[in-house]
Amino acid sequence: MIRNAVARRVGRRRSIVINRVWEWVVRSGVIGTDHPKAKRFGHFGNQSMIGFPTGTVYGERWMQVGDRTMIADHVTMSVGMSVDQEMVTNPVIKIGNDCLIGRYNAIVGHFSIDIGDGVYTGMNVYITDQNHSYEGLDEHIGRQVPVEAPVRIGAGTWIGSGAVILPGADIGEHVVVAANSVVRGHVPARTVVAGVPARPVRHHVDGQGWQRAPRPGEPGEPGEPGEASL
Repeated sequence: MIRNAVARRVGRRRSIVINRVWEWVVRSGVIGTDHPKAKRFGHFGNQSMIGFPTGTVYGERWMQVGDRTMIADHVTMSVGMSVDQEMVTNPVIKIGNDCLIGRYNAIVGHFSIDIGDGVYTGMNVYITDQNHSYEGLDEHIGRQVPVEAPVRIGAGTWIGSGAVILPGADIGEHVVVAANSVVRGHVPARTVVAGVPARPVRHHVDGQGWQRAPRPGEPGEPGEPGEASL
């Protein structure tokens, strides 16, 4: 009995020490504006940070991060296929001011990903501007020439956990992308989209407030947000 009690007490103290050490490591490992790794970026804004442990990050000279932006731990950000690849655009990945990029996000850029000011993302969001093509039916898809299309995410947008933003996505300002949605194509400003593929479910009309977007097959006025092609 006494031996078991002592073992429990020792185990508890060991756990407390380990947790305190890990908390210190996490705080100390944060990449801030003056950190040597921040200097690798094309631009790394004031009061911005990347949490620790970091995910895979390479191609930083082709990335720009605005002011007061927090990139959580375990976030992957990459440009190109290799560390030394020369890109045709600069920046390839641009993240605005006052953004919050959630844990376990992956932002994979090859051409242009422009994330506006004040964009928040949940956990496990995937954003890319390149996808494999499927032209050769007898060739492995992974070996086929990929296709690229710029991605834009407007200011003030919220992207829910598990969402996937595909090449060519053009998301307007103050949009809500529901969790686990897959977005491609144009999303008008002040719209809520959900589903796979994502479709408008609500949009804001000046003077009328939030309105339910027409479902597929329902009549709608041409050019209305409910007619978005996603």
